[in-house]
Amino acid sequence: MRKLPYLLLTVALLVSGCAGAGALGSGGRTLVIAIVSNPQMKDAISLSGEFEKENPGVKLKFVSLPENQARAKITASTATEGGEFDVVMISNYEAPQWAANGWLENLDPHIAATPGYDEADFIPSIKESLSYKNSLYAVPFYGESSFLAYRKDLFEKAGLVMPAKPTWTQIADFAAKLDDKAKGVAGICLRGKPGWGESLAPFTTVANTFGAPWFDKDWNAQLESPAFKAAANFYVNLVRDHGEVGSSSAGFSECGTRYTQGNAAMWYDATVMAGTNEDPASSKIVGKSGYAPAPVEKTQSSGWLYTWSLAIPKVAKDKDTAWKFMAWMTDKAYQQKVGETYGWNRVPPGTRQSTYANPAYRDAAKAYAQPTLDGIADANQQKGMVGPVPYPGIQFVGIPEFQDLGTRVSQRLSAAIAGQESVDEALKQSQEYAATVGKSYQEAK
Repeated sequence: MRKLPYLLLTVALLVSGCAGAGALGSGGRTLVIAIVSNPQMKDAISLSGEFEKENPGVKLKFVSLPENQARAKITASTATEGGEFDVVMISNYEAPQWAANGWLENLDPHIAATPGYDEADFIPSIKESLSYKNSLYAVPFYGESSFLAYRKDLFEKAGLVMPAKPTWTQIADFAAKLDDKAKGVAGICLRGKPGWGESLAPFTTVANTFGAPWFDKDWNAQLESPAFKAAANFYVNLVRDHGEVGSSSAGFSECGTRYTQGNAAMWYDATVMAGTNEDPASSKIVGKSGYAPAPVEKTQSSGWLYTWSLAIPKVAKDKDTAWKFMAWMTDKAYQQKVGETYGWNRVPPGTRQSTYANPAYRDAAKAYAQPTLDGIADANQQKGMVGPVPYPGIQFVGIPEFQDLGTRVSQRLSAAIAGQESVDEALKQSQEYAATVGKSYQEAK
């Protein structure tokens, strides 16, 4: 696996203030856990006292940050062997790369020593995405693909019918008809916030289905190709014309707030959104949403495959206790506890097959359980891309350089959405970034 020293140095400089956060407490053990600040993770923090009761002498300290900041801190600490964190939340982008680099603990021995953990219960594609050389290096907390949520009541009022497999052309037409600026309702909510894991996640699935990969099979950058330009112009124009207010700074959380508060007619994003949409504690539109597959143009499907998961850095001080916590947070019993405590819509989805066999969960999630499973099952490059590509990943390019490259390109895309530059200008600079990366792979052949 190729490494990227200048990227690691850049990230380390950005987060140099985090050193020393993970020392073990005197008279006991303090696990420091770095996680992303999403609703499901907040539930885990609120239930963490249960783990502490079951494990006297162990204290949990959570470092919970927005996605972009969490990625930077976790990457810097793990890559430089900083030792700040005992447990880190990473995705299927990082897990196989970091395992190849020797940065993560192999979890197979820990799983084998944990009766009843039942790794065979994990959804196969999610489990495979976190594996390296047939061993697990992270365990999934929740898994997802992407799909489209839409307001059934607004569609009915407008005389519109959502197709079983919508195209992006149809979605753009619906957005124009449903956009009601006078009432503060956007036709659609799409991420515009910079970040390789923010706006580029939905945008890259749009590019894929428009027939626009980041690189061709010979590592030639394709960001100024006709297909990529068509995808970028489509995305930027759609969100500018019929998207949410402040779209250039809107990410998953911002779109979630707008949609659940009734300020958007459609929302294309991660399937995990559905639990929030249907949660009476936070949503004003419970029961009003339908869920359609990720829209397509030239491909069979376009949904992504992603999982937030937990891993142990190789230099973690107390791996056995770290694993004990990870097993608690990703076990069947934890999902049961969330369902009984907060309601079954709040259960972390997309990881365990047993969740979808649970009658209580299936009843609560009847609007979106099967669409979520279908999206995960359909999420693969063969269905989601027009031609072969030299890299793994659907909504990301699975190479180390993508953290830097993707962030730079996302900043240009966001600037185009904000009207600060044209799409052509954004792609011209982005092509130069990508060409530099592609050249390094061509030279390595």
